[in-house]
Amino acid sequence: MTAAADFQPETDAPETAGADENQTPAVDDDAATATDVTADADAAAPEESEPADDAPAGDAAETEQPSDETPAEESAPADVEVEVVEVDVVEVVEDSEVVAVEVIEVAEVVEDGEVVAVEVVDVVVEAAPSADEPWGRVDEDGTVSVREADGWRVVGQYPDGSAEEALAYFERKYTDLASEVTLLEVRHRRGGASASDLRSTARTINGKLDGAAAVGDLASLVARVAALTETLAAESATEAVAAREAVDDAVKARTELVDKAEALAARDPRTVQWKQATAELNSLFDQWQSQQQNGPRLPKSTAQQLWKRFRDARATVDKHRRAFYAELDEAHKDVRDRKTRLVEKAEALAPKGEDGIPAYRELLDQWKTAGRAGKKVDDALWARFKAAGDALYGARIEREAADAEASREKIDLKRALLEEAKAVGDERDIAKARSILTGIQRRWDEIGRIFPRDTERSLDDELRRVENALRTREDADWKRNDPEQKARANDMTRQLTDAIQKLEDELEAAKKSGDKKAIANATDALEARRTWLKALGG
Repeated sequence: MTAAADFQPETDAPETAGADENQTPAVDDDAATATDVTADADAAAPEESEPADDAPAGDAAETEQPSDETPAEESAPADVEVEVVEVDVVEVVEDSEVVAVEVIEVAEVVEDGEVVAVEVVDVVVEAAPSADEPWGRVDEDGTVSVREADGWRVVGQYPDGSAEEALAYFERKYTDLASEVTLLEVRHRRGGASASDLRSTARTINGKLDGAAAVGDLASLVARVAALTETLAAESATEAVAAREAVDDAVKARTELVDKAEALAARDPRTVQWKQATAELNSLFDQWQSQQQNGPRLPKSTAQQLWKRFRDARATVDKHRRAFYAELDEAHKDVRDRKTRLVEKAEALAPKGEDGIPAYRELLDQWKTAGRAGKKVDDALWARFKAAGDALYGARIEREAADAEASREKIDLKRALLEEAKAVGDERDIAKARSILTGIQRRWDEIGRIFPRDTERSLDDELRRVENALRTREDADWKRNDPEQKARANDMTRQLTDAIQKLEDELEAAKKSGDKKAIANATDALEARRTWLKALGG
């Protein structure tokens, strides 16, 4: 049985009660076999009216007229299968002796692949061989009595039939009661129903057995129901403990959800990522509903207290979210107005063409610091602002394209001058080389600027290399012809010459003495001095 919802958070609607499973199976009074009884939701059967002891014989015949025909079984729908899955043989024992045998056929009703009901298909009560007197008797006036421990008890009258028919009628009443007891025992053995529900059914059956208008071993049925009730009482206690534990676990789980919701509500609204927080709160609410619908029912006071905390936390989060977005909307409005003015200023620069680019760059710097106005608004305003800038830069591109077209002849002229400049490096006379380069530079400047700029930079770099090479030659020539430089060089040459002469004398002396170490030192020093002298041009 699915537990009813504890408390409906969305609508605060009253709780919906679950289906009542503590109902008594319906039994056909006139049928020789037990009728179909579902195990999940047993239909409540009206109590049969017993003939009063002082009622006239004719009235009893009218109220409890037996039927010799067994009602036809209702045909099952096309998608319903009925399959016999169990045959039980139950012995009824009294004083350690088998006094009767019940042969029970139990079937499952299967619909769309699922068991939807359990049926007692047939119950046949066969009395065991006994020397005792029969369970029922019929007087000459049709009064039927049943044998009990304290004597005979009148159960009704059957004046319009034979004694056998009268006994058969009230024995069928007993069979119906026995089938209810057996079905209760089968449901207990098969499991699926709670002990408390089975106890309720047992109480109902026990009430039917008390003074029942039936012929048979009613005492054995009462004993079986009493034994099963005792077993169910112990199981009910176990179920109660498990139910309390389940409620405690459910309260703990609900409390955890409440704590998480309250933690969200306690956060600083300025630091919350509201999209993520909203998704998290919705997840907590879905978990709450799932526990409410599928979990055990909580005590009303506890459920209401937890729901009030959860509801208040949700309301706080929603309040903070609304305030945050209201403030954000106001900030977006200010940014939108500021950026709209920047767009209007940028669009007003269009008549200036390329000359409006510096002013546009200033507006672009202001745009970058203006803030956000929301994605859609920002995208729309940026499209207008960019279009205004594209118009200005488009004018520059058009001008540069025209300049590039006009620069083609200038590029050819400058490349021709670079060919002439090669003669500067080939000219040995530095003064004449300088004269050639000066003439080339003069004509280079007369040609003027060219476009695109990268082509101009490339040509200027080639001419600059020629200029640098000539300047290097001039610097070297100046150093060679500098009087002070020449005097220093002559003094150094004289010192090196004296040192070389002295080292040659030392080498000669070392050779005569045969001192190999002295010969090696003098030779190395002599080679170094000669190299220095050669570098000075000596």
